[in-house]
Amino acid sequence: MKVETIFDLIEWSRTLHESLAKCLSHCASLHQNERASLLLEYLASHEAEIEKIVAGFEQKADPKAARTYVYDYMPHNPITTHLDCDDHYANMDATSIEAEVVDFHEQIISLYRTLIEKAEIPEVTELVQSLLDMEEHETKRLVRQIGRMDDM
Repeated sequence: MKVETIFDLIEWSRTLHESLAKCLSHCASLHQNERASLLLEYLASHEAEIEKIVAGFEQKADPKAARTYVYDYMPHNPITTHLDCDDHYANMDATSIEAEVVDFHEQIISLYRTLIEKAEIPEVTELVQSLLDMEEHETKRLVRQIGRMDDM
């Protein structure tokens, strides 16, 4: 998907979370390790929740901010992670799965921070800051929950 406007950015982010949720769910049923399978199921449900939260931003975004062009501020390949679902996660251990999913979120956080630094319109800054706050909160929650799983 080509990201040209803030609305495109929100849709792109929603789609990333949706795709990751589907892939994690698919791989959960294939994984041979019970702990890794449970982790994949949890991560899939968490990504599906984030996808719904991001979809809410699409509906609530200030139209002026949403139509603002961002393609000059976006790196050409902003997220570098495994997005094709080819059973990739079914062949990884739980630690590697966790690291890759957290890295995925950190890349999105970094992208939002870059866009905030370059935003020239207050409404855009506010909208992207809200996306950043949500992504940071959900990443922290994800890490906490994974830590609790490890404690069990």
